[in-house]
This record gives sequence, C-alpha cells and structure tokens, in this order.
Amino acid sequence: MRYISTRGQAPAESFCDILLGGLAPDGGLYLPESYPRVTAEELSRWRGLSYADLAYEVLSKFITDIPAADLKALVAKTYTAATYCYARPGRDAADITPLTTLEPGFSLLELSNGPTLAFKDMAMQLLGNLFEYVLDKRGETINILGATSGDTGSAAEYAMHGKHGVRVFMLSPDGKMSAFQRAQMYSLQDGNIHNIAVRGMFDDAQDIVKAVSNDAAFKARYKIGAVNSINWARVAAQIVYYFKGYFEATRSNDEQVAFCVPSGNFGNICAGHVARQMGLPIARLVLATNENDVLDEFFRTGVYRPRKTAETHVTSSPSMDISKASNFERFVFDLVGRDPAVVRELWAQVDGGGAFDLRGTPHWARLPAFHFASGSSSHADRLATIRSVWEKYGVMIDTHTADGVKVALAHREAGVPMVVLETAQAVKFAETIREALGRDPLRPAALEGLEKLPQRVEVMDADTGAIKDFIVRHC
Repeated sequence: MRYISTRGQAPAESFCDILLGGLAPDGGLYLPESYPRVTAEELSRWRGLSYADLAYEVLSKFITDIPAADLKALVAKTYTAATYCYARPGRDAADITPLTTLEPGFSLLELSNGPTLAFKDMAMQLLGNLFEYVLDKRGETINILGATSGDTGSAAEYAMHGKHGVRVFMLSPDGKMSAFQRAQMYSLQDGNIHNIAVRGMFDDAQDIVKAVSNDAAFKARYKIGAVNSINWARVAAQIVYYFKGYFEATRSNDEQVAFCVPSGNFGNICAGHVARQMGLPIARLVLATNENDVLDEFFRTGVYRPRKTAETHVTSSPSMDISKASNFERFVFDLVGRDPAVVRELWAQVDGGGAFDLRGTPHWARLPAFHFASGSSSHADRLATIRSVWEKYGVMIDTHTADGVKVALAHREAGVPMVVLETAQAVKFAETIREALGRDPLRPAALEGLEKLPQRVEVMDADTGAIKDFIVRHC
C-alpha cells in the first residue's frame, strides 16, 4: 500500500514513512493510492471478532510495511481491557467500544473508555505504540508537534508520555478548554511532554502546526512529526470502530446503518467516509456541528467558508470550536475525482484566507453519491438534549455527544439503525452538566482530584517563530 498527497506534488510513500512525517512536503494530506475493498466473505468472517482482532484485519489492509506478526502484536498490546477500563458501570471493559441502545434503532457507540475519557484514545494509543516501534527499528527520534481544542492533546500525551525517542510539544488555546481537559494535559510531569497554551483560538494553534510542518528545513532538522488527525494513521485506526459499530447494531450484513458524528476537524467522520468507500454498508453519514457550523454550511450549500479567529464561537462543546477543518481536504480530494490540481486551486483560496464555492460544478453534482447529511446544535440544544437523554434513558452524555444526538434525531430513517458516536464522558464538561442536570457528572473513582494536581504549562503568543524557538530550546 502506497500513499499519495491530496495536492499531487509529493512522491508516493509507505505507511511507516508517512507515519513519522505528518503533512506531505507539498502541504497536502496523505491518502491511500486507492481504498482497499472488503469482500462479503471478509465482512461475514469479521463479525464477532474481538476489537483487537478486528483492528488487525482492518489495519493490515493499510499497513503493509510492518510484518504481520509485529502488527498483530502492536494491536493486541493496544486494545486491552486494562487500557479501556472506564466503561459505564455494568459494562464489560473487554468490549472496548460497547453499544448503548437508547431505544430500538437508536444507539450510542461508546468510544470514551480509554485513559483520557475521549474517543481520541481509540487511535492515539495505537499511534504511540506504532511510533515507538518504528523509531526503535530505525534508531531515530521524533519531536511531535500538535494542536488541540481539548481532547487530542491529552490523548496524545497519555499515549506518548514515557515513550523513548519521542518528545511532545502540544499547543492549546489558552483558557478555552474545560478545567478537566486542562488538568489532564497540564498535570503530566513527564520530561518528554511540553504544553504550550497559545493566546488565541484552536485555529491559531493549528495554523502554527501547519506553518512549522511546511518549513521543510526546520521540519527535517528537528525531526518534526504530527499526531493531529492530519496524520493518516489516526484516521486509519478510527476506521476500525465503524466496522465494530456496524456489527453491534446489525444482525446480518444485508442491513445498513447510519452514523451520526460530532465533527470539528472532520477526522472522525473522514474515517467513516473511508469505511464506506471500503464497502461497509453505511446508508448515511450525518455530520453534527455546534455553533461553528462551517462544515454544516458546506454540506447544505456547497460553500466552504472558514471563519476568522474573531468569528469563531467559544462554546460549551469546545473540542468542536474549529473553523478550518484539516481533514476536509481528504474528502474534497475524493469529491473532485481525486484530481490534485483542483485541490491545489481550492486550497490556494482557503490558505489565502478565502473560501470556495462548488455550487454549479460537476463536483457538487457528485456529492449525493457520498451519502452525507448534516446539521448544527446550539448551547440551548445541548442542555435540552443532555437533560432529555438523562431523564428518558438514565444515560449521561457529554456536550459533544449531545450535539450528535440532537442532529441524529432530525435525520432518522425508518428501518435504518442510527448510531451516534459518543465522543467523551460527561465529567470532562462538568460546568455544562451541572447547568443541564443540577448535579455533578459521573466520574471514574480513579480520576477524583485530578484538577487539584500541580500543572505545568507555558503561555505564549500565537507566533510561529516563538514556538520554533521554544522547540529548539527544549530539543
């Protein structure tokens, strides 16, 4: 399996090479030269597999430069009940991603049972093990530079802390995350973890990551890698739970399923798009946004119009407070017939601070073939949804999952099970839970007192040069 850039001006690479590199040299994102197809026989054989065994089957289609026995061992080391141990009371941790049925045909796929209580753990724990494996084989080191709006940072740091050969420099928007999210990240005291709170929004932090990654000389000299979902390995790992969710929600492979996905950077739902391209029977992918509805606007109108920092709302589902969705470029590459010249033209407008409009083009006419729908949610919607799900089903959901439930309810189809991807546990957003329910959120006993631990973070301006200097000083 070889990987190509969405912008078409970088050589095809192997999985292990793009694992360590992040962005392609031409500024594009890597994708497989073609998507592997899953046969009916494979789909039948995979039904009922453990999560680790299913992950091996799916990932072996994308990772062909790691020996099969080694890949199987890496996957088995990653997806264990000991790592994903924070399932709701009464659930079997060995399930890794159990399905919670709210009512017939409407379910939540639990993805937040890992160490940071967010779906990012599903891919990031594997990424940490892959990094360590490849770096050891090559005798190399790497400096991970990432940006987070909340959950990516803690998931990356918990996956990478203590890993030899790896340093992490994680940018986050100063004061824009929940107290629990900040505590998870900033309380880590490992010497290979460096937290930088940027004065600005997530998009400012993400722009710095891209700017550093696009400086080829600096990137090479300081061995800069990425753990944001611009890294293809993140997306590949997330494909697995779409297959697992499909098997949990159906009885036979003749059925179809709809997935509703809370989305900010388009990475989570991009994995669903790839799963569908592989042949998983997905009837519809429903994208849910919060007040930062850039992606919803595109799927409704054909206009992709990223907002400026000043136009980006600070909301109670902060991990989706994003106005430039990095992974969206991967989907648009497929939408425009995998023509890199078109992608380069469109993103020249985006990178220049503008927008693009596909209405009236052959590309927009192809959108229905990809079976997307979308919707948005507000703070009032979140409160009402959290309250309703708690009162009707006795299930406490976080603010982002509430956005997903709200939008999913508007897009249900008779005879098609709707599965909402849970993104985090409610304790990560205690203030909003108290506002909605008048009580504290449920919290795993092992995480009591997290916010009281000492925190270590550097607050800096959103200045690429200053961030580079910080990296140099700490290498």
